[in-house]
Amino acid sequence: MQGRIIKGIAGFYYVHVIKAGVYECKAKGIFRKEKIKPLVGDYVDIHVISEEEKTGNIDAILPRRNELLRPAVANVDMALIIFAASKPKVNFNLLSRYLVWMQYGQVPVTVCFNKCDLVTEEEKEKLEHSLKNTGYKVLFVSAKEKDGIDSLLEYLNEKTTAVAGPSGVGKSTLINCIQPEAVMETGEISKKIERGKHTTRHSQLIHVSGNTFIMDTPGFSSMQIPQVEKEELAELFPEFEKWEPLCRFHGCSHIGETDCGIKQALAGGEISEERYENYKMLYEELSAKKK
Repeated sequence: MQGRIIKGIAGFYYVHVIKAGVYECKAKGIFRKEKIKPLVGDYVDIHVISEEEKTGNIDAILPRRNELLRPAVANVDMALIIFAASKPKVNFNLLSRYLVWMQYGQVPVTVCFNKCDLVTEEEKEKLEHSLKNTGYKVLFVSAKEKDGIDSLLEYLNEKTTAVAGPSGVGKSTLINCIQPEAVMETGEISKKIERGKHTTRHSQLIHVSGNTFIMDTPGFSSMQIPQVEKEELAELFPEFEKWEPLCRFHGCSHIGETDCGIKQALAGGEISEERYENYKMLYEELSAKKK
């Protein structure tokens, strides 16, 4: 019998089988031996132990289209990275870390700024400009006011979308707007630190309609970057690609060199300052790790 993992908790995997329901399964020992961990979103073969109790074992994990480690999910068509337009203020460094992970996993990205009812049009333009020429689609919504939800639903249609973002940005509230039957816990934001409670502790796959699924994932308030060489980091910033051929030196780090195409693009407003500054910070982080 074939199904899809919709949740994994403490060694148990909940597998949805079309027209049969959800089975609580354990993974075979061979997966542990081969250091393969089933992920939410995996398509799997199971054999049923008890139809009455809806229990079974996972026999095989079918080949993955792609996989992400942060958040840990598989077979994703798109990632929807959600940040609040305000309250809390956008942490551009953390946003860049999310985007680097998605680029590393070769997953197409849409950036969604929630709570757009709290900002002006000018502030929206600044947020959009911070991602200039990245190729990422930028959406503005308000879960509270139900503004932009219909457009978002159209965009999610017929895709499996991993919904990711830090705590406190209204991620769970937004998912409740997309699929009210999910009835997810929504945490109040702490006024003192303007951060949400960690309401989602495990990734889970939620059916919206037809072939449309959303994966809710835990919120990360900090995030390591992938274990890549510092020289490879620029490849994970898509807006750099057009300008790198203008660099005078092969293997240019785009930081201390003269005649750098990336710095020329930055000076000309073709690359946003926020993205470039975060590139430098991440580059230095990778340099320090290597030492």
